[in-house]
Amino acid sequence: MNNFFPKWRIITFSIVSVLMVAVLIARYAHLSFAPQEKIIPRKPDIERGSIVDRNGKPLAVETHFFHMGINPQKIKNPEQFAKDVGPALGMSEAEILEIIRDALENRRARFTYLKKKMPLTTYEEVKKITDERKYNVFVSFDKIPGRIYPENTLASQLVGFMGDDGRGLAGIEYSMQRILSPEAKIGENGKIEQGKNIYLTIDANLQYKLTQIARAALEETHGANLMLLAAYAKTGEILSYLSLPEANLNEYTSAGIEETIDRPAITFYEPGSVFKVFSIAAAYDAGLFSQNESFLCDGVFEKVMPSGERLRLNCLSHHGYLTARGALEQSCNDVTAQITDRMETSAFLDKLRAFGFGQKTGVQLPSESPGLFHDQRSTRWSGRSKMTISIGQEIGVTALQIIEAATVLANGGHPLRLSLISKITDNEGNIVFQNEVERMPQVISAQTASYILSCMQTGAEKGIGWRANVGDMTIGVKTGTAQMVDTEHGGYSQTDFLSDVLAFFPAEDPEIILYIVIQKSQGINFASRIVAPVIKDSANAIIDHLGMSRGDAASLAHSGRISIPGKAPLILGKTLPDFTGLSKRELLLLLKRKDLNVNISGSGWVTRQSPPPGTPITEGMQIDLYLE
Repeated sequence: MNNFFPKWRIITFSIVSVLMVAVLIARYAHLSFAPQEKIIPRKPDIERGSIVDRNGKPLAVETHFFHMGINPQKIKNPEQFAKDVGPALGMSEAEILEIIRDALENRRARFTYLKKKMPLTTYEEVKKITDERKYNVFVSFDKIPGRIYPENTLASQLVGFMGDDGRGLAGIEYSMQRILSPEAKIGENGKIEQGKNIYLTIDANLQYKLTQIARAALEETHGANLMLLAAYAKTGEILSYLSLPEANLNEYTSAGIEETIDRPAITFYEPGSVFKVFSIAAAYDAGLFSQNESFLCDGVFEKVMPSGERLRLNCLSHHGYLTARGALEQSCNDVTAQITDRMETSAFLDKLRAFGFGQKTGVQLPSESPGLFHDQRSTRWSGRSKMTISIGQEIGVTALQIIEAATVLANGGHPLRLSLISKITDNEGNIVFQNEVERMPQVISAQTASYILSCMQTGAEKGIGWRANVGDMTIGVKTGTAQMVDTEHGGYSQTDFLSDVLAFFPAEDPEIILYIVIQKSQGINFASRIVAPVIKDSANAIIDHLGMSRGDAASLAHSGRISIPGKAPLILGKTLPDFTGLSKRELLLLLKRKDLNVNISGSGWVTRQSPPPGTPITEGMQIDLYLE
């Protein structure tokens, strides 16, 4: 052996072996004593809850989309690749080649997105092509959470929008993010807690009807935008929430800024003469005038302050002698200022704050504005401020604040907390939150509230608000027209006006509060001419939709108990059933299926479907349902 293996070779081999063993022992010891790495479990999937209207009609439903990415460096034949995948992607060959060239030129050569937010059917078709052509070596797909908005533009600023990262970016999608999609945790039942469903207070069918009326009004007046809010007077629940122009939520990223602004909550403005009802209510509640007391309107309110400052406030007409009722009926600036002048300034401002002005309503929306409310400590306060505030100038309000203040008049002097959420349910349908009426401390007496409502009823029957008169149901209205602030040159614009009308019906015991605002109408801008007719049309739509009793309607006694046969839940077997006659609400469970691509067109009930009943169900199949 010594002759075959020289001594130096044996020594070298032994040293190397010892070193290798030493290294292995050291490595083993390091791994043995080192802290073990924690294995991070895969984050569980959380199903985002749906957003539906008060009756369960789906407005936002969870789905999934797919992003398609490519590595341009590995594409050997871009022209052939573009030709193969273009038709499935709905893209031209030129578009695909331009994306590839752009990625290479701009040093994004290793990865770029070719197509984003593909539906399941498109993904499956493209995936099949890439697998067959062996393109999967440079093509990848990312599955991302998504949202389908079946009603497109309906109440878009209220519903809001969800981004590609699964988080809400606006509206209820944003403000209720933690409810819709909670952080992963184990619930009381030992299961991962899933997202909850938000039932809004709005009625989607009524919202659609009022949107049609509002769009026609905006087109006729050539206005820049329109707001419409309708609320249940006895609960504070918002029945309709409308802001035009509005965005298509399924194409939200391409919407213009004007279409995404939540005006009822965010924008504040000078409301004009609508504000007189709250000013006069404050003075009457303080006992500063009687119902039969008359005031002389000579076309201008003038007063010399102790400082020598002369105040002058013009009126649109010489009304002569008017009571407070007549002042609201004719929207008289002079008499309103005379009445307000009797009230001590701090008491007047305190009462307006009690109505809710100058503070957020607390409704369930993000970025709500508190408005603009100057007091005597403000550098902008002057001797004329109190009188101009009384007629709706030098104060900024939101549409939501007007509605909340209106609940004071409708509920015997008690304001109600506004709400946009009716209830919240878990993924099994159990109610976890139910909205309840919240009455806040009394602001004015029930007598004062009743008196102001009767004055507003007179305004609809005899005053300048007569175009809002429904006829067979009592309605109380107050119109307002205000010059808008000139943001470029300062002061008030000579061309831009805001026109608004506040209404209650029935006037003697309101069930509904309705408020409409049109900004920057062209031509005629008096609210009594352009908004009052919209109030009438909208009120009629609400009355008919809710089945409210009209004055000339026949009455029928009924026990109040109605038996409604329940419908069996929608269950899919191996073949497609006949969907004819089903409503969108009954299709909600179908929309939640991740293995099907369901497209719903129209509103109402299913009248036809594709594929036809009896077609075998396959994963990822396209189902088209047409509603009328």
